[in-house]
Amino acid sequence: MKVLVACEESQAVTKELRRLGHEAYSCDIEPCSGGHPEWHLQVDATELLKLKWDMIIAFPPCTYLSNAGACRLYPKKGQIDKERYKKGLKAKEFFLKFLNADCPRIAVENPVSSKVFEMPNHSQEIQPYEYGHPYTKKTRLWLRGLPKLCPTDIVTPIGPYVPAGTGRKDRSKYGAAKRGEDAKIGQKHFPVLQRLWQSSGLESQRTVGK
Repeated sequence: MKVLVACEESQAVTKELRRLGHEAYSCDIEPCSGGHPEWHLQVDATELLKLKWDMIIAFPPCTYLSNAGACRLYPKKGQIDKERYKKGLKAKEFFLKFLNADCPRIAVENPVSSKVFEMPNHSQEIQPYEYGHPYTKKTRLWLRGLPKLCPTDIVTPIGPYVPAGTGRKDRSKYGAAKRGEDAKIGQKHFPVLQRLWQSSGLESQRTVGK
C-alpha cells in the first residue's frame, strides 16, 4: 500500500510500515532524523494530499490547540489571547485538511484540545500505559476507515510522560526528564500508534498497491 505519514520527521512509523512491505513516506518541513532521507519528503504535507494514497497517518502540530497551553491562551481569567487564538484556528484548519482528505483510510493524532476550538469528535482516547509504557499521556485519535485500537498490555503508570509546569524537581519518573526538551519530546509518539495499520489488517495486505 502507498502510505503518507505526515508531520513525521522521526520516521518511526514510516520505518515500521516499510518493514511490513508498504510503500510509506514520511513528510515534514524539517529534515528527517530517522536515517532514511530516501523515504522522506521535505515539503508542506498538505501539498501531498493532492496525490492518491491508500492510507494517511498524520501528526499535525498541537502547540496552539492543546489544552496544555490553556494558561497561555487565557493569560488572565476570562480574557483570551487573540493572537494565540488566531494561531489555534490556523492549526485547526491544518488539522482538518488531513482528516477530510480524499483517502479511504485516515488516522490523525493530537492531544486533548482546548474546548474553545470546537474540534470534531474524536474516535477514541488512548494512554501509553494501555500498551506497556508506564506513563500517562492522553492521546486522541480521529479515525476513518480504520478500527479503534484495543489495549494490549495494561501496566501501572509511574507518572506523566511530560511534566506539567510545576516546581517539582524530581523528574526521575517522567518519560521526558529534561524540562527544556519537553516541547519536542512531547510531540513524539509511542509505538502504540504503529499498531494502527496492524489492527486494520494491513499487515496481511502488505503487497497490495505495490
